[in-house]
Amino acid sequence: MTGAELPLAGLTVLEVSSFVAAPLCGMTLGQLGAQVIRVDPIGGASDVGRWPLAPGGTSIYWTGLNKGKRSVTIDLRSPAGQELVQRLIVEGDGIVVTNAAGLTWLGHGPLAARRPDVIHVQLLGRGDGSTGVDYTVNAGVGFPLVTGPATQAGPINHVLPAWDVCCGLYAALAVVTAVRRRDRCGAGARISLALEDVALAIAGNLGLLTEPQVTGTQRERLGNAIYGQYGQDFTSRDGVTFMVVALTGRHFRDLVAVTGTGDAVSALAGALRADFGAEGDRYRYREVLSGLFATWFADHTADEIAAALAGTTVLFERYRSFAQAAAGPQVTANPLFTRLRQPGVGEYYAPGLPAAFDGAHPASAPAPDLGGDTAEVLEQCLGLTPADIERLADTKTIDR
Repeated sequence: MTGAELPLAGLTVLEVSSFVAAPLCGMTLGQLGAQVIRVDPIGGASDVGRWPLAPGGTSIYWTGLNKGKRSVTIDLRSPAGQELVQRLIVEGDGIVVTNAAGLTWLGHGPLAARRPDVIHVQLLGRGDGSTGVDYTVNAGVGFPLVTGPATQAGPINHVLPAWDVCCGLYAALAVVTAVRRRDRCGAGARISLALEDVALAIAGNLGLLTEPQVTGTQRERLGNAIYGQYGQDFTSRDGVTFMVVALTGRHFRDLVAVTGTGDAVSALAGALRADFGAEGDRYRYREVLSGLFATWFADHTADEIAAALAGTTVLFERYRSFAQAAAGPQVTANPLFTRLRQPGVGEYYAPGLPAAFDGAHPASAPAPDLGGDTAEVLEQCLGLTPADIERLADTKTIDR
């Protein structure tokens, strides 16, 4: 699918952002075909040099979240620079996504006064407007206290910025929805989306906040087990660890059969008066069941385990490092990934849009050089002349 055939082709979105959620929103819209113009302060926002870095010092993080965008750098503190950004919004398609705090001139009110149908998406830390980042929000929701082994006494943070990611995707959905509404009835939109609200909504939807309210119980730490289901990690004779999951009765029967534990499991069911066809009993007695299965895993190599389980319905996967995943066929032979040459970083397999349209994943384009599109964007979008742009550069309103 070419750029012109993508669903958001012809749409322009202005992004004033940093870190994860807002840049991910913009990149997602760009992968769907929109032209996304990222506006940074001169010198870059606070994420421009964030780790990891390529050997030459280019941020792998920054280029990863800004693939396919255009980059403009403007003095956001000067009235002239603020006027340029406002014009790029209201004279374009009237869509802006930002997580910048305290920029009154970039708020919905001033923009709507110039263009009533503006679509303004503001990402926040918390719903009351106070600050918050993924790691502080996560600490206050409850997940770190149910993450890790049962013997762990204190909190364990996970390394995935889950709420940033969810927030960025919710924001992209909000933009598409607002554009649909504006096309239908001409109304703009003032949208706010808070990291904490996203985290609380997901925790509530998954029952983690409902459970203590209606049962008075608190979710327990389970290590690598799965709450309410049977799932556990096992290690092979040659030291490879697998995650094994049996969600259904058939999965469990196949696991019992392949491990040769049928008689032992039947005897255990009788002794405990348990029905292992029921997921509740499989979960309740998970530790003793895992003890039975562990012997078979410890007696076989990883290749033997993978071959045996592949002939069953059991869900399984060996644990891999990021390096192993990047070198394996799930990346190198996956149509989601294409080879991308990123200036300052090098050539690597880069993911496109996870959703496939008509059987194809929209591919990613390289991230821009910081500010590399400033003059061209101002000329194309605002009709500025080379002399106008020269004057703006001379007064340090823009950096080109």
